[in-house]
Amino acid sequence: MTRLYAGVASLAIVALLGGTWFAIESGRPDDRFAECRSGAIGGGAIGGPLSLVNGQGQPVTDAEIFTKPTLLYFGYTFCPDVCPMDNARNAEAVDILEEKGFDVQPAFISIDPGRDTPEVVRDFAANLHPKMVGLTGSEEQVKAASLAYKTYFKKQEATDEFYLVDHSTFTYLVLPKIGFVEFFKREDSADAMAARTACFVEKAKS
Repeated sequence: MTRLYAGVASLAIVALLGGTWFAIESGRPDDRFAECRSGAIGGGAIGGPLSLVNGQGQPVTDAEIFTKPTLLYFGYTFCPDVCPMDNARNAEAVDILEEKGFDVQPAFISIDPGRDTPEVVRDFAANLHPKMVGLTGSEEQVKAASLAYKTYFKKQEATDEFYLVDHSTFTYLVLPKIGFVEFFKREDSADAMAARTACFVEKAKS
């Protein structure tokens, strides 16, 4: 059921992101990243200022988070299947990129701040990759981050602490001083993500 909700949410967000891209990119014929994109979706009106809390319990902003190219994912640590698999895939993409000489980090923003304390996201991130950045915050901070990246999440009804959270499953590529440039879907492989990310990083230097 979690996968079904995630799939439905993803389709809805794809349509939203696609429309956002068309509205922006149709007026930007000079897109320097055009050849890096896998299709007609990408853009610039996604992302923006963030105010969150890192795994050490310290407040951080987007400027402090995105100090290097980042593969950003919204999920939660109690997620039974989707989040661990997606984040492991992102970590693999980072390793592939490192082998090719690219310094990229994976990052994880929890959409379940009630259970995902700084310590919890710190341990979750550390278990997946030494470079992974774990982030959480107050409900208001998390909602603001989700709104900025146009993600979806909704806590399911539950009578105990073992609840699930429906959520979209995209990974966002964010470049320092540039911001969001592309997103990846669940079916994208680590190799495909690495190849496209490398293209964006190279183009950002030009």
